[in-house]
Amino acid sequence: MNTVGVIGGSGLYDMTGLEDVERVRLTTPFGEPSDEFVCGTLADVRLIFLPRHGRGHRILPSEINFRANIYGMKKLGAEWVIGVGAVGSLREEIHPGHLVVPDQLIDRTFHRLSTFFGNGIVAHVTFAEPFCPVLSTALVQSARKISADVHARGTYVCMEGPQFSTRAESFLYRQWGADVIGMTNLQEAKLAREAEICFATLALATDYDCWHEVHDDVVIADVLRILNENVAKARRVIAGTVSHLPGQRTCACARALEHAIITDRTRIPDKIKRDLELIIGKYV
Repeated sequence: MNTVGVIGGSGLYDMTGLEDVERVRLTTPFGEPSDEFVCGTLADVRLIFLPRHGRGHRILPSEINFRANIYGMKKLGAEWVIGVGAVGSLREEIHPGHLVVPDQLIDRTFHRLSTFFGNGIVAHVTFAEPFCPVLSTALVQSARKISADVHARGTYVCMEGPQFSTRAESFLYRQWGADVIGMTNLQEAKLAREAEICFATLALATDYDCWHEVHDDVVIADVLRILNENVAKARRVIAGTVSHLPGQRTCACARALEHAIITDRTRIPDKIKRDLELIIGKYV
């Protein structure tokens, strides 16, 4: 049975349709995750759900303990993780209400920990293609099956927040060739790659940021209205995706650490070995 993790963003605080539900609260070497993990089965697939901002949406993007969240997914056996999140559109053709499955990332965050490594161990994973192509393709196919408006690729700018962009920033990101802007998914993608988890993003476009000359600037009430509509579609896309994933992973995500750890094994501190056993154990 596949084990799939879902990290829910703004508006997606639970997964409907889960059976045999169990709530799991765990601790990690990196602190507390955002909330309890909700474990159950969906379409004969084991699914683990975590609300990124905590139940009640009480955690800022910059406050999220991304390391604990991804470590927790790994500890509970997730080999695939779908990160769902609201985004602003930087392209005319990506209308509010559309779905985007991005294939690239730009990092504009400044205050976040994005690696499990350090403190005596160094690893450099390949990140040229930051999202799992197998999982991304499955999301796109599932979205098309329900006739959702979905864009099969795009560049996601991850900003620090919690404020939305200035107009100058919004125009700049468009000049860079970016397609959507959000505040969360980059750290998840980096950490999932280090943990050898297949990761992809299902981005829910809610607005045109503040670059559009005709549409109003971001208004949170409008964002929430469109977000609620998108969340219903996202749940259907996820349900269709998890039941069509291959039973065995053959993508590079599953062996991302194979040649990435460059520290002399005899020089890695014992505590770090213990803390990272779940992630590095088969290589160290």
